[in-house]
Amino acid sequence: MEKANLEQFAKTRLLVVGDVMLDRYWFGDTHRISPEAPVPVVQVGKVDERLGGAANVARNVVALGGHATILGVIGDDEPGQRVTQLLTASGVDSQLEVDSKVPTIVKLRVIARQQQLIRLDFEEPPSDKALARKLERFEKSLADADVVILSDYGKGALDQVTLMIEQARAQNKMILVDPKGEDYEKYRGATVLTPNRSELRQVVGRWSSEEDLTKKAQDLRRSLNLQALLLTRSEEGMSLFTDAGVSHVKAQAREVFDVSGAGDTVIATLAVALAAKWPLEKAMALANRAGGIVVGKLGTATVTSEELQ
Repeated sequence: MEKANLEQFAKTRLLVVGDVMLDRYWFGDTHRISPEAPVPVVQVGKVDERLGGAANVARNVVALGGHATILGVIGDDEPGQRVTQLLTASGVDSQLEVDSKVPTIVKLRVIARQQQLIRLDFEEPPSDKALARKLERFEKSLADADVVILSDYGKGALDQVTLMIEQARAQNKMILVDPKGEDYEKYRGATVLTPNRSELRQVVGRWSSEEDLTKKAQDLRRSLNLQALLLTRSEEGMSLFTDAGVSHVKAQAREVFDVSGAGDTVIATLAVALAAKWPLEKAMALANRAGGIVVGKLGTATVTSEELQ
């Protein structure tokens, strides 16, 4: 990446909307089995907290030099305050709705001797009131955005995704969606959809060959009126399906340490590059490089523009 490109990134403005969560890690050691049940006793020695879900996408945008505004819902609780603090510290413009009726989404992982023993999830879908307020903010924030990222983790913050895509399209905004679930009809009209292999398989079924995959991906893309479908394929790299056909880039990970949050880095990098007016294929190659770097780090992590050089 040349210096000029980095300066282009600094001018980009992205609006990130989706499921905001807090990733908590409790690290400890274990030397004995509990007398109460056949489980290890972990003496917690270190606590680490990171932004997860859509908040991790926004953090990745800022790490690349772009400007990110985030819309989503948090609870009126300590994890919610922590999310806000972490967003502010990361340089993200936080426009989150505080919903007193539900808890902030927390994924708590207990790790001993480099192994995850258990993950505990705290979550409830947001209230209709909080979602309505978020939609109002979305309409007001659209004008300032170069690109909109919709980060769907299936937790309810994007219940009005169809309407949001319509509103963004009405303002000729580029819309990138990280999808979830079996129903992609709700994402109709987005610019780019970025499923991974298992997510795409849920929707189109298994494929028997590259030709079969191309046919299924292109049929889906056309039926949903998407400009592009970017399939992330772990060790097989990425495939981009457009009207021009299909193009591939090979995976770049040297050592895969942790894949959590890799999709967040990929969509953030793609969005920043597109906001900087890069062509799709060049943006995909950069996103692929970013994904290859981030899987070599523990937990939800970010990639900087310096690392990409």
